[in-house]
Amino acid sequence: MITYNTAALLFPAISLIMLAYTNRFLALAALVRSLHAKYLEHNKGGVLKGQIGNLRYRLKLLRHMQGMGVLSFIACIVCMYGIYLNNMLIAEISFASSLLFFTVSLVISFVEIQLSNKALELELSDMEEHPDPSLVKYLKKKFDHRKKPTDNHEE
Repeated sequence: MITYNTAALLFPAISLIMLAYTNRFLALAALVRSLHAKYLEHNKGGVLKGQIGNLRYRLKLLRHMQGMGVLSFIACIVCMYGIYLNNMLIAEISFASSLLFFTVSLVISFVEIQLSNKALELELSDMEEHPDPSLVKYLKKKFDHRKKPTDNHEE
């Protein structure tokens, strides 16, 4: 049986995740403005164009994350209203919907975090002499570089 306490458990979780999404949006907005200034200053392609494409996709994901978070919040409110009306069918369906929207929002957030890390690797690879952002391949190259070839003297 769903009670006010059950539904109320989602309110702080949804509020905190929405705050986190807002902070991500503000960080992305600052990054877009910074990249725009770089683009106008240098008008270079390569990494900058890759970053711009990455940012466009991340902004789209962020919009969907926030939308799912808002739908989760609304469904949670409808759940509490269903409990108030003593209509358990509405309460249960809206609570389940709220959990579903919240889960979808978190999954989209996970994808966006992965893209964020990829963007940082792209940025770092541009500053390094090694264009490959893979840590394993980088370490392998370093290890192979330090190994000296063995002298095979066939006499």
